[in-house]
Amino acid sequence: MPTPKKKTSRSKRDMRRSHDSVTVPAMALDKKSGELVRPHRAHKGDDGAYYYKGKQISASKEKA
Repeated sequence: MPTPKKKTSRSKRDMRRSHDSVTVPAMALDKKSGELVRPHRAHKGDDGAYYYKGKQISASKEKA
């Protein structure tokens, strides 16, 4: 199995790893309820219906 001819410097190694950091996911405020939600994703409301950009996109499930 081939081995590297020269040792990789700290600078080159760290430049390669520059994109490996953990990022905090983006959050937005829901227009209707005021809670934090992920942008560009539908979220479930308190009534069981799904909302996207403050508008209801599915019917709520009624409990018997």
